[in-house]
Amino acid sequence: MTRAAPLDRHSPIDPSRTAILFIDTQDGIFHAGAETARPYFFRSARDVAIPGMARLLEAGRSAGAEIVFTVIESLTRDGRDRSLDYKQTNFHFAPGSPETRVIEALKPGDDEIILPKTSSSLFNSTIFEYLLRNIGIDTVIVTGFLTDQCVDHTVRDGADRGFRMICPTDACTTDSRERHDGALSAFKGYCRLTDSDTLIEELKAAQRSKLEQI
Repeated sequence: MTRAAPLDRHSPIDPSRTAILFIDTQDGIFHAGAETARPYFFRSARDVAIPGMARLLEAGRSAGAEIVFTVIESLTRDGRDRSLDYKQTNFHFAPGSPETRVIEALKPGDDEIILPKTSSSLFNSTIFEYLLRNIGIDTVIVTGFLTDQCVDHTVRDGADRGFRMICPTDACTTDSRERHDGALSAFKGYCRLTDSDTLIEELKAAQRSKLEQI
């Protein structure tokens, strides 16, 4: 039996086999109060990461990629289902609370997937992998908050599960530039690091190629 060749890290993106993941881009994380409490995070998210994610979202939708959002949201009102880490850090948004809404700049479409999670990596507390296998996804573009926590953990877990992981470095952020750069350096061996504009051009090229074949 001939085995399929491994997917090359830098091979062209096929939108029909690609999911663009937006991690924890919700009102409970990015909000006006964060400007004072977490100034670097707020400014870098507002000025760089969110605009980059918005451009990727538009390009992904146009090209036919699968769009997936994950938000921190407990399944129970008291959060008893949360991971130990979330319990120890008192990280809890009750189901259906305003803090669980995806921010307006990245508002999900009516047929896009939103997964509540209670762990750093959504591979551990959601059916994300199950969905990817069912849909036929082998490539995941990871964006969102925070670079050195949930983004990092998700990239590593996805790579270990056999998915090609891609992280646009300008479409995620954390609480300092040092933490952001340190995380990228630490998990670069598990994914392809690039930027939003490069991925947008690849998505547009794939879309043009598809139209030419019609």
